[in-house]
Amino acid sequence: MASEPIKPKSAGDVASAKAEAHKRGPLPETRPSASEDIAAFVAKARAMSPHSPGARGRLVFALDATMSRQPTWDMACSLQADMFREAAALGSLDIRLVYYRGFNECRATGWISDSAQLARLMGKIDCQGGNTQIGKVLSEARREAVASGVRALVFVGDAMEESVDDLCAKAGELGLLKVPVFMFQEGHDPTAEHAFREIARLTGGAWCRFDPGAAAQLRELLRAAAAYAAGGREALLRLSKTTSGAAALIGQMK
Repeated sequence: MASEPIKPKSAGDVASAKAEAHKRGPLPETRPSASEDIAAFVAKARAMSPHSPGARGRLVFALDATMSRQPTWDMACSLQADMFREAAALGSLDIRLVYYRGFNECRATGWISDSAQLARLMGKIDCQGGNTQIGKVLSEARREAVASGVRALVFVGDAMEESVDDLCAKAGELGLLKVPVFMFQEGHDPTAEHAFREIARLTGGAWCRFDPGAAAQLRELLRAAAAYAAGGREALLRLSKTTSGAAALIGQMK
């Protein structure tokens, strides 16, 4: 059956309806959904990632400089030039050294484009006892990623003594900014391994272990990270055909 026709409203009815609406006040503005808010944030964060073609590669090189790390610190001092040499074959590379040690001390250098200068700076630093400060390293990398652009973060350490949930939250922010973190673990500490693997996964980076005192293993890993920072994924793919370190990294990266 056809519905009954709607009776047109009189002028008085329309005026009465308008007055009632005025009493109720303006309708609330339509708010975007939570998913729309998240999507907008992700798009903005990704847009911040400055991987423009032709730009100098920038790598944050972070080291645990607590007392147990002295042998590896000395080894890293002797190997860091290999990072520059690898990058020189692909383009150019600037490195920012970040390290923590002692009681609540975490420091960062300026951007360095010369391997001899980096070696001199590292040679002046001695390791001191203290707890890990990986959270500060991740925060520093995020700040630099937004301020001046970072293509990758390399971290070398053997322990983790912080809240893994807090570290994962910071790692997630780096992941949104497309800054992969390469976590190079010395030794077999299971707590450190769990945290390092999660940080690598959340950032689209990679976790790799090297044996204590294994200079050849660490050299390959550092060369591979430098190749990525200087030449991107394509450079890492090319290097992976000849070195196991690069193959280990590219096999995990998203």
